Amino acid sequence: MIEVKVPAVGESITEVVIAAWLKKDGDIVKMDEAICSIESDKATLEISAPKAGKLKILSAEGATVKIGDKVAEVDETASAGAAAPAAPVAEAPKVTNTATPVASPQPSDKAYPSPSAAKILAEKGVDAASVAGSGKDGRITKGDALSAQAPAPKVEHSMAQLVKETISQSFGRDVKREKMSNLRKTIARRLVEAKNTTAMLTTFNEVDMSAVMELRKKYKDAFKEKHGVGLGFMSIFTRAACQAAKMFPAVNAQIDGTDIIYHNYADIGVAVSTPKGLVVPVVRNAESMSLAQIESKIVELAGRARDGKLTIDEMTGGTFTITNGGVFGSMLSTPIINIPQSAILGMHNIVERPVAVNGQVVIRPVMYIALSYDHRIVDGRESVGFLKAIKEMVEDPARMLLDL
Repeated sequence: MIEVKVPAVGESITEVVIAAWLKKDGDIVKMDEAICSIESDKATLEISAPKAGKLKILSAEGATVKIGDKVAEVDETASAGAAAPAAPVAEAPKVTNTATPVASPQPSDKAYPSPSAAKILAEKGVDAASVAGSGKDGRITKGDALSAQAPAPKVEHSMAQLVKETISQSFGRDVKREKMSNLRKTIARRLVEAKNTTAMLTTFNEVDMSAVMELRKKYKDAFKEKHGVGLGFMSIFTRAACQAAKMFPAVNAQIDGTDIIYHNYADIGVAVSTPKGLVVPVVRNAESMSLAQIESKIVELAGRARDGKLTIDEMTGGTFTITNGGVFGSMLSTPIINIPQSAILGMHNIVERPVAVNGQVVIRPVMYIALSYDHRIVDGRESVGFLKAIKEMVEDPARMLLDL
């Protein structure tokens, strides 16, 4: 028997939860085939079969196990073997229809309603085929039409009735209790820690998105054809944040005890919502990447996050974070700092709003942006200046290219 043990998944992590078994007890598995997923307080990872053979499961789904615990065994002496050949299935003989088709009987003209009867039936909405004629050879007479009953009208529910019925079926007095996942417990702990250990404050600004939207409209096809990804707003704001961090380095720094650590690089965390909770994969050295490289990396990391494939290294060590609540329709928010970082940028939805331009009221696509920051390290001047620099670069994208 080959033992399947819980691998080390990161520093300081001592236990994980068996999230799901991807194979059943007794299944024949291949070497390196994923057999179960485990959930730590930072990520969901997969365990692969060390050898090919028959799987024996020792720990149930939902169980909490320690690093190094044996959760399964693989009997490598049991092989899939050649599947027994299935008994040949005799091919069903083809049936040739040689019968002469029978023509559908056509009713005699005499069975049809008279002109006056047809008019009455039409007014009543009665199908002539449903009326038995009493005239010669079954012909429908005027009297037959007068005595024919119109079909009962269909009962249609009003929209209010449908909504009422749906609500009555959707709600009740039942309650549901479920255990918090390790990831959710970690998110909760870190958010409370951020609120309790930092002097957090939020400043706001608004961005006219006209120039960026026009840029995307003009070059989106050529950009995607050349780089294989679309030009999104996240990569543009990431690039702008990297440039602004050069001007205001405290926003990209962090406190360590009584020291301040300034970073000469920008590892930008991008908040991604997954079915299991919020995770923040990191784009390393974003300050030295092009828009296309940033966009490609964000797409890759976001996809891996939603599939639960991120590694611990991909979610640690960021120096600054960007979150986009606008994808869910958020107009304005105060994002919470991702400690030990000193600041986080919040993007929101784009809404057409009346704004004053050169003394005239015009309609422009506007996004509100927010910067939450730790006031212990970032002063008001720096936070406002950082957000203003982002605004200026997004409203005039050439500034990012020219490093102005």
